[in-house]
Amino acid sequence: MKKTTFLIAGKHAVLEALKNPSRKIERVFLTEDAQKKLNKENQNLNLFKKTSIFYKSRRELDNLCGRDETAHQGLVAEVEQLEEITLKEFVIESSKNNLNLIALEDVTDPRNIGSIIRSAVAFNIDGIIVKERSFPSKSKLLYKSASGGTEHIKIFKVANINTSLKYLKTKDFWVSAFDISAKKDFTKHNWKGKNILLFGSEGFGIKAKTLENSDFKFKVNMSDNIESLNIANTVSVVTHHIYSVLK
Repeated sequence: MKKTTFLIAGKHAVLEALKNPSRKIERVFLTEDAQKKLNKENQNLNLFKKTSIFYKSRRELDNLCGRDETAHQGLVAEVEQLEEITLKEFVIESSKNNLNLIALEDVTDPRNIGSIIRSAVAFNIDGIIVKERSFPSKSKLLYKSASGGTEHIKIFKVANINTSLKYLKTKDFWVSAFDISAKKDFTKHNWKGKNILLFGSEGFGIKAKTLENSDFKFKVNMSDNIESLNIANTVSVVTHHIYSVLK
């Protein structure tokens, strides 16, 4: 049975999808200028070899992007979802000694999630756990903000974050919650081993019931001039540090 398709937009989102052999692309809509620029920048790759392309004006691409108002940069692609494995399958199959996963509770803004995906890929996070019901999996804004990162990381869509955390704890994972109530500096922690980096929504943070499933609570130290960072910036700071100490 043929899978449903959806649109992604933006140079890096479409380019990385074209380069990903696991991504099924139905059609690419682009301006002639965008195609010339892509071919010039990727002369060693035949990007459109197995893809149906349709030339469109910028106004036509604006209409394709609709109310999302995504900056398409002359490129829009109609794609299928990537094949997925479950969180349990991934944990069973992985043989890595150091394994780091991000868990997002009630984070729904596609721009923030896209930025989190981008940082996770940049700093070698092994996967992201999200609540399936609230994850905007077909959002053009998410794909654009991720800048192609969606092609390079596993996203595990689960029914319940707490149930997943409890399961992972039985598989030797430590759950580290990043919460405004925390006192401990995360840079003082030993990040070797298997870790879940838990983040909550910007408005409400991590739920009390979910915090009960955490082994550690950490904060990000900063000056008194700013009360807090947004979640995407916090994830970037945390994952960069862990990447630096583990590489």
